[in-house]
Amino acid sequence: MKNKNNQITLIYTFISIFLAIVFHKLIPKYISITDFTSYFFVNDIVFVLISGILFKYFLYKNNIKNTSVFKKLKKSNDEIRESNERYDIVAKATSDTIWDWKIQEDKLLWNKGIEGVFGYKQNQVGESSKWWFENIHPEDSIKMSIKLYSFIEQKTEKWQDQYRFKCADGTYKYVLDRGFILKDEEGKVVRMIGAIQDITKQKEEEQRLKLLETVITETKDSVIITKADLNDGEIPKIIYVNPAFSVMSGYSSDEIIGKSPDVFMGQNSDSKEYEKLINAIKNKIECQVETISYKKNNEEYWVNFSMLPVNNSDGELSHWVSIQRDITEQKKQEIEKEQLIRELTQNNKDLQQFSYITSHNLRAPLSNLTGLLSLIEDIPIENSDLKNILDGFNKSTNLLNETINDLVKVIVIKDNPSIEKEDVLLKEVFENVFSQLDFLIGLHKPIIKIDFEKVHFLNTNKAYLESILLNLLTNAIKYRSENHQLKITISANKTDDDVIIHFKDNGIGIDLKRNRDKVFGLYQRFHNHPDSKGLGLYLVKSQIETMGGNISIESEVNIGTTFILTFKNK
Repeated sequence: MKNKNNQITLIYTFISIFLAIVFHKLIPKYISITDFTSYFFVNDIVFVLISGILFKYFLYKNNIKNTSVFKKLKKSNDEIRESNERYDIVAKATSDTIWDWKIQEDKLLWNKGIEGVFGYKQNQVGESSKWWFENIHPEDSIKMSIKLYSFIEQKTEKWQDQYRFKCADGTYKYVLDRGFILKDEEGKVVRMIGAIQDITKQKEEEQRLKLLETVITETKDSVIITKADLNDGEIPKIIYVNPAFSVMSGYSSDEIIGKSPDVFMGQNSDSKEYEKLINAIKNKIECQVETISYKKNNEEYWVNFSMLPVNNSDGELSHWVSIQRDITEQKKQEIEKEQLIRELTQNNKDLQQFSYITSHNLRAPLSNLTGLLSLIEDIPIENSDLKNILDGFNKSTNLLNETINDLVKVIVIKDNPSIEKEDVLLKEVFENVFSQLDFLIGLHKPIIKIDFEKVHFLNTNKAYLESILLNLLTNAIKYRSENHQLKITISANKTDDDVIIHFKDNGIGIDLKRNRDKVFGLYQRFHNHPDSKGLGLYLVKSQIETMGGNISIESEVNIGTTFILTFKNK
């Protein structure tokens, strides 16, 4: 503006001098002057008027130009202000971090996104590109730098890259960075402006989807994805199948995509299961189906599959996912198992019937034989050999009678899994047992210690408990050690849920390393005792388990044996 004013002043001065010369030279030449005073007065007046008119004209033209220039400047300023306002609004509205890099000066400016996204305060942010590159993940820095400088050297218009950028707390975020180059009038790159977008969640989602894709493609189960809606009453059409599906069904993905899973249904497929599936799809709910399906070669196989509805972000059904498993072998095993159970059940019934018949048929002749032997006892026999034979026969008959009685007890236990229980006084039960073994106790004189101070009553079946204790006490006396006096300790303790009875003796013991799995088996003998039948511990275990308890054993050869009997407390 100052230069423009000087220009106008200079032009006006030249024109004024020119007019002065004209008036001074021309007017006297053409006009006769007699009164110089009037002449100079008129000359000055004319000169001033003409000069004023010219000056006014120049000022007018200048004002017009100035107004035009002012309007252009005002328009440019308005556009710049609007652009800045748009920039500020965009910067506030977007979550992007915007940067402005003056390349020649290596000066880098950041908007507030550097704090909002990455947590940096303004005093933590460097002003050069060095700070930017230093905070790029080391694994990404070299690659990103090469691509960026190659872009600048090639002078293309757009650049973008993905890398990891460090946050103020030391963690890294995945970012998408886009940049644009600004050039001067000579086409030289002077600035670069870009925006960094946080894509950490997208990256994590991509990784999750890749993981899911790996699971789907590598799983041995068949996976089918269908459209959402029924098509003329058919199951929705297939849009994806995984490799396991082709192995299971024989169909390739190209052969089955676009078709309905109805093609797997056949003559022996379960129509009720199919109806259940259709209803579930109509109601948009999950369902589980088990039916016979058909392969491409029409071979039957059992399949168990679920249909799971998948909703989009608006909560609307978008697809169905079906996870299928070939259970043909499992079905065969189930059928074989059911057949085996039926056979075992029938065999068990036959064995029970046989046991009843056998025990019943044996009891009559055995009773007769026992009666005859008791009569023979009253007849004097002088022949010693005959007497020994009859004594052995009598002993074998009594042993057979005891065995049949024990077998009958086992049959009764197995045939009656539930029994009645009552509160019984432990001390009274043991007194009954001792009275039954009074002769044996008096004969061998064991030291018996009983401790029932902590438990007085036990909710159980009294007859079973007496039978259990009778067997254990009889075994303790029968399998006593000949090297020292027999000691038997019986104690009872109570927990919140159980009553535990410890039955301990110092007898000959059992080798558990060899026989632990056989201790409570049927007809298992661990000693060469003549009265051993191999039924006692089996009977004890059957009785205690029938009452809902359990039994365990601790034993060492020539040290002794401890039985731990656990009963449910109520």
